[in-house]
Amino acid sequence: MKKRLLMIASYAESLVTFRLDLMRDAIDKGYEVHAAAPEISAEISHKLASHGIHVHNIRMRRTGLNPIADLATLLALVALIKKVKPTHTLAYTIKPVVYGCLAAMICRVPHINALITGLGYTFMETQRLPQKAISLIAKSLYWIALRPCENVFFQNPDDKHLFESMGLVSTAKSTLVKGSGINIEQFTPHHFPELTHIHFLMIARLIKDKGVIEYAHAAEKVRQDFPNATFHLVGWFDDNPTAISNEQVVKWEQNGTLIFHGKLDDVRPIIQRCHVYVLPSYREGTPRTVLEAMAMGRPIITSDAPGCRETVETDYNGLLVQVKNSDALAHAMKTFCEHPDKIAQFGGASRERAERLYDVRKVNASMLYAMEGEG
Repeated sequence: MKKRLLMIASYAESLVTFRLDLMRDAIDKGYEVHAAAPEISAEISHKLASHGIHVHNIRMRRTGLNPIADLATLLALVALIKKVKPTHTLAYTIKPVVYGCLAAMICRVPHINALITGLGYTFMETQRLPQKAISLIAKSLYWIALRPCENVFFQNPDDKHLFESMGLVSTAKSTLVKGSGINIEQFTPHHFPELTHIHFLMIARLIKDKGVIEYAHAAEKVRQDFPNATFHLVGWFDDNPTAISNEQVVKWEQNGTLIFHGKLDDVRPIIQRCHVYVLPSYREGTPRTVLEAMAMGRPIITSDAPGCRETVETDYNGLLVQVKNSDALAHAMKTFCEHPDKIAQFGGASRERAERLYDVRKVNASMLYAMEGEG
């Protein structure tokens, strides 16, 4: 029987940005590959199809808990799976994992797999009852959905340990991978700009959990001592409960704290323009933007938080700072302003670390090996 892989996502663009290399490698291993997501644009559909990937639009809301809408998603996925008849499914992010794995179980797909790319808002510690309720529901849904999985892939050891300790997945099923990996041939090192003005860069969805506010506050502190330091922000607005408003970003721009570039389809030119990459996120799976900056030879400042801390070896390729601490973040930034010689040193180490640990070909090979029951 021909091997068919159905990839299920909640955000169509991520199929190109994060999973294209994996799907291409699966095709090279003899799979017929299908990709499903809501609201797939003609451009993304054409891009995927050009690589021999079959594209399917599905009904799904990325956020929110609506029983009727979510039941419709489940039924749509059941219908799709019956049509495609995959031998393997791989779903990532919470809604595709929950409803994709349940649909695959209903349809008796032989090999069901899930990828936990990060826990996000629903797993953040809080005292607020609404978020606690959402977290409890999310954990319950994960517990149900992960039961039929052969493999549950995690992108950092903290998430893996958390799911195992809560009884959401067994150790036998859980596998640790190095994030989504990075194409080290596409993201290559470039010379640094002149060191007369140190340029910092952050790329993220504009939500509080990414540490955007701490980045802005730290920038204000650094500019008091180093007025020539420049702080770039690349990102896009989101409907997440912790979203940063457009008005706040405009205010930062007007007072000279940040230069906002909006959303960029290709981040390589802006990474080339910066000296140091910064991501003060509260929690990640493994942050893709950090891997991109590492592969391009940039030193990293990121949080001592799940998913982030694994990317940095302190005083080798970057610095770790305490979560939600703008003072600590400012101090780390000032280190590079005071010692610009560290920039090239740490940047070279970032590239070495990206090649050794995060090469997308190695990451994909390990996942496909496990999915075929050979690992």
